[in-house]
Amino acid sequence: MTKNKIKFAVLGYGHIGKRHAELIQQHPEAELAAIIDVVYPLSMQNVPYYEDLSTFLAEDKEVQVINICTPNGLHAVQAVECLHQHRNVVIEKPVALSNIDAHRILNASKQSDKHVFPVVQNRYSPTIKWLKELIDGNKLGQVFMVQLNCFWNRDERYYTGGWHGTLKLDGGPLYTQFSHFIDVLLWIFGDINNIQSKFSNYNHQNTTEFEDSGIVLFDLSKGASGLINYSTSVYQNNMESSIIVIGEKGTIKIGGQYMNKITYCNVEGLQQPDLETPQDNNYGPYTGSASNHHFVIANVIRVLNNQDKPDVTLQDGLKVVNTIESIYANRESSNTLNVTNKIVSLYQ
Repeated sequence: MTKNKIKFAVLGYGHIGKRHAELIQQHPEAELAAIIDVVYPLSMQNVPYYEDLSTFLAEDKEVQVINICTPNGLHAVQAVECLHQHRNVVIEKPVALSNIDAHRILNASKQSDKHVFPVVQNRYSPTIKWLKELIDGNKLGQVFMVQLNCFWNRDERYYTGGWHGTLKLDGGPLYTQFSHFIDVLLWIFGDINNIQSKFSNYNHQNTTEFEDSGIVLFDLSKGASGLINYSTSVYQNNMESSIIVIGEKGTIKIGGQYMNKITYCNVEGLQQPDLETPQDNNYGPYTGSASNHHFVIANVIRVLNNQDKPDVTLQDGLKVVNTIESIYANRESSNTLNVTNKIVSLYQ
């Protein structure tokens, strides 16, 4: 008996929306049934097109999953609208820009009994999976310190003429650039507390409404000390996204631009493995995180066919939002912020 294909619609046909559409079309058990965007995608004339979400929801009754690939600040309201119409949703990071909005998604999911799949594809990277196995297996013994470094470049081209750089729709580097790595931190080491944060805006005073760099001190739930250093003011190119773990029985650094390489490994009784290096998402003038979205699409299909459980839960997405919101709690009192008026397009 042939299975019916899972029908997807992609909401927001920008850089990441195109990636979702491409992977849906490549999967033998999926069908790209619609694209929803304010701009007609000339390259996708064979796929039904809708100019806005409400029109699509009123007309199309067969699509089971809507992939939300729009600006961050639209994720929550659009997810709730889709869930109320009994559609499962895949949400690009972050699921929302506030804890309140994230819980609105949670409530709508419970009411509709539909799935919400947050996209945090870095969990599928071999290096990250390996590190989690080590920590879960207590291979490093007591963990003393964890340091997360995210040093990327986002220049004027990135912030000109769109929604990037606005508090309302972008939210800041920890939401737009580095929420994947916050998720990795929480997934492997648990919740953080006793947060202290400091922000600076070095290169983006005229292009963003928020900081481009920050230092965050915190404690992990099991007693380790933690530090996050991040910046989008790195000269010319992305430098690295790395995590350093210092433990009782060893030290590990996973580095590379997207935490995709083991750059240091000295652990009692352990030989460094030879792991596959995933590709990055290439968006032309800049690059994003590891290109593991095909794992996300595959998991959605298995779950809806009752063959698997979600790899990432909405609760996981809520934790990321809550953590970033806690880090940014003293942001409004910071004198580093420079508010600018920007013309914002609706979809990325």
